[in-house]
Amino acid sequence: MEITRLCANALSELQNKKPLVHNITNYVTVHDCANIILAIGGSPVMADDLHEVEDMVSISSALVINMGTLNTRTVESMIAAGKRANELGIPVIFDPVGVGATPYRNATAKKIMDEVKLAVVRGNMSEIKSLSGMAVQSKGVDSVADETDGATVARAFARNTGIVAAITGKTDVISDGGRVCLINNGHSLLSGVTGTGCMASALVGTFCGAVPDYLIAATAGVMCMGLSGELAEKTLSETEGIGTFRVKLFDQISRLNEETIMKEGKITLA
Repeated sequence: MEITRLCANALSELQNKKPLVHNITNYVTVHDCANIILAIGGSPVMADDLHEVEDMVSISSALVINMGTLNTRTVESMIAAGKRANELGIPVIFDPVGVGATPYRNATAKKIMDEVKLAVVRGNMSEIKSLSGMAVQSKGVDSVADETDGATVARAFARNTGIVAAITGKTDVISDGGRVCLINNGHSLLSGVTGTGCMASALVGTFCGAVPDYLIAATAGVMCMGLSGELAEKTLSETEGIGTFRVKLFDQISRLNEETIMKEGKITLA
């Protein structure tokens, strides 16, 4: 209950502070990432040109780097913005979309992790295991890794890197190397909407821009995504499907409050 209370308080902090979140993300999900940040109570900016990313991150509360649609130009911008954020003490959240699928993605993820100090890495089990140096199969940007013993994987990654690990899956696992939070909110329909992982990372970044405890911020962001999916599904009629679910997902994000999190949040400490 205490961890749920901390996440509920984090939402109030976010809504009071309305953090500006700088996103260098992919063109498939950029629109939804911007809208999910607005819906939760933050303010998004999606600048990715090398000529302005350092200036933009300098006035932001958090930076989210997402390598979903990689290209050389934006990778350079990610590194520059990340280094500037580090200089200013601004948290950097990394979504290593599809790492493990191609040598280029692997090399890019390594470069980012080598050159930028990260606060949180949010990925699926395949992606986190790949970053950990474990042999895993991948299916494009989707996870096919066994999710068994996620707490051990998350804790080990966090201890070895000093980065909060946020592994999303059937049960979401968040760890800072000591504490481990398990989240059992969510619905299978979330996997039928492109970019729900990217949106979860955007939410994590928004919470990190308002809450200095990045384990709590990551837990709150991931939980809010899952809980909103759960609540959205409950409002669907028999004739409504995935398109309506996507719209209702944003509706539920925008309606979240402390009371809903305390009542519906399913968070436990491992």
